[in-house]
Amino acid sequence: MNIIVLIKQVPDTTEVKVDNKTGNLIRKGIPTIINPYDIHALEEGLRLKEKFGGSVTAVSMGPPQTIDALQEAVSMGIDTCILLTDEAFAGADTLATAYTLGKSIEKIGKFDIIICGYQAIDGDTAQVGPQVAEYLDIPQITCARNIKVNGNKLVAERVIEDGYEKIECGLPALITVVKEINKPRYPTIDKIMYACGKEADIKIWNAGDIGAMADKTGLSGSPTNVKQVFTPEQKKKCEMLTGTHDSIAMQLLDRLRGKKLIKN
Repeated sequence: MNIIVLIKQVPDTTEVKVDNKTGNLIRKGIPTIINPYDIHALEEGLRLKEKFGGSVTAVSMGPPQTIDALQEAVSMGIDTCILLTDEAFAGADTLATAYTLGKSIEKIGKFDIIICGYQAIDGDTAQVGPQVAEYLDIPQITCARNIKVNGNKLVAERVIEDGYEKIECGLPALITVVKEINKPRYPTIDKIMYACGKEADIKIWNAGDIGAMADKTGLSGSPTNVKQVFTPEQKKKCEMLTGTHDSIAMQLLDRLRGKKLIKN
């Protein structure tokens, strides 16, 4: 079974700050991580390989430092990694990103399953996976919490608002996964050392390598763009009530009555 996992390197969102003058994210000095949902996608790819054989290829689009995320993927046991990096890819929205990833998958060739994290924590759009599936014209199942492969069929339990639904589709297909699908493994020391060495199979492709058209990548290929990012102004202050449970309850009642939010 040939498995492709799409991953993204994202800022550690607990550390992200916004420049109030420019409205841009302050990325300098901010630690980066593999998107948490994508860690579960990598793990699911490895489990499928262990069950059915074959190989797992991880693909990521980003600046040169994204190679750190791919080295982490190798340390988990991924066979081959591909970094898509080119100035032409900069500023891409979800559509341009999906196009670029789709072109790289076409270059990779035959595959059975593409696995993505449900969404990236730095955007929360959950659009890239489905858009890749649309570009490749293959079935897609989103928000999968459990998957099974029976021959040339994929059966998945898909999380919905009030439970889950079971969906079957043919292969090849694309799935996006939620965190409850598995518990990711920890890399071993020998695999970490291998991932950082010259033997690790990490390929670097640019726009020319995948035959991407200039007007479909980066800002040129993005029909949407972010006008402004800002930190909301905090207009209200928080007051902490102290004392016993009974006294705190009475203080809260007094304040609610004072604001006429409840009747006496």
